[in-house]
Amino acid sequence: MIDTIEKEDNIISEEEAAQYDRQIRLWGLDAQKRLRGSRVLLVGLRGLGAEVAKNLILAGVKGLTLLDHEQVTEESRRAQFLIPVDANGQNQAQASLERAQFLNPMVEVKADTDPVESKPDDFFFQFDAICLTRCSKDLMVRVDQLCASRNIKVFCGDVFGYHGYMFSDLGQEHHYVEEKPKVVKGSNEANDGPEAKKPKVDPSETTMVKKTASFCSLKAALEVDWTNEKAKSNIKRIPADYFLLQVLLKFRTDKGRDPQPDSFAEDSHLLLQIRDDVLETMGLSSELLPNTFVSYCFSEMAPVCAVVGGVLGQEIVKALSQRDAPHRNFFFFDGLKGSGVVDYFGSK
Repeated sequence: MIDTIEKEDNIISEEEAAQYDRQIRLWGLDAQKRLRGSRVLLVGLRGLGAEVAKNLILAGVKGLTLLDHEQVTEESRRAQFLIPVDANGQNQAQASLERAQFLNPMVEVKADTDPVESKPDDFFFQFDAICLTRCSKDLMVRVDQLCASRNIKVFCGDVFGYHGYMFSDLGQEHHYVEEKPKVVKGSNEANDGPEAKKPKVDPSETTMVKKTASFCSLKAALEVDWTNEKAKSNIKRIPADYFLLQVLLKFRTDKGRDPQPDSFAEDSHLLLQIRDDVLETMGLSSELLPNTFVSYCFSEMAPVCAVVGGVLGQEIVKALSQRDAPHRNFFFFDGLKGSGVVDYFGSK
């Protein structure tokens, strides 16, 4: 059965029907109603966060809370189109609020300037979906575990230079519908041949098929035992960006920041050390992540933010509207290859 989101005022007005006409035609009125009844928390308002915010606001969620405690700098503005050029020194969430709200006045957009680490557990329970960017591994795992029992959808994402990723945990049972070509039953008449009795696909007609997908937790996806024979047999299909993510999250934990262009030499040396330590701990060779990776994982690049933010925003919209098959559960983007990869780490 497809779950429905029961919220106050979860009715599409005539004005909203006109605003979202194209979307309603694309994925249906019920899906738009589910979006209209959903509240989302977005943590981190740098380049990737701005792209996700734009996509969710234009899609027509009920409310979006922008949470970021950091101040605007010249570096943080380079890939962030919601922040005015004269906003240096202001809070990033607050500085993004006016332009974000202007995108769609029908969405309730709020700014929260507190550190996400300071938020109590019950703060997260007021949302239907949570998107975490620029967060530590420990915080992402904590929020994912908190939300697991509340059926709150959790998404994580980041952009590091030419590289980006997203992860989704939609729970043990995520219900959705998918449009499929209608199958017409074959004839059972006695004088019909065998071919006439076979089911046929009619491409001119479609039907909605109810499906269920199961997701693993972020902790399980990041803490795979690569000494296990089954995991070893799958190592060749795991993109190098999965291991790059492990290195960059460890760097963020150790340094409290991401690699910075103004400390390129120092940070590059540290990244190589962390690469060796992380892969050795996993029982894997450092050759999985060649030394050249350090040249391409600094700062946020606007085009990469646009690609990853587009995928991440789309996945949140699909999860909330319960329309179409979701990614399960990693998406990696390598700007050097110009390709994205989806990988599977099983169910909970």
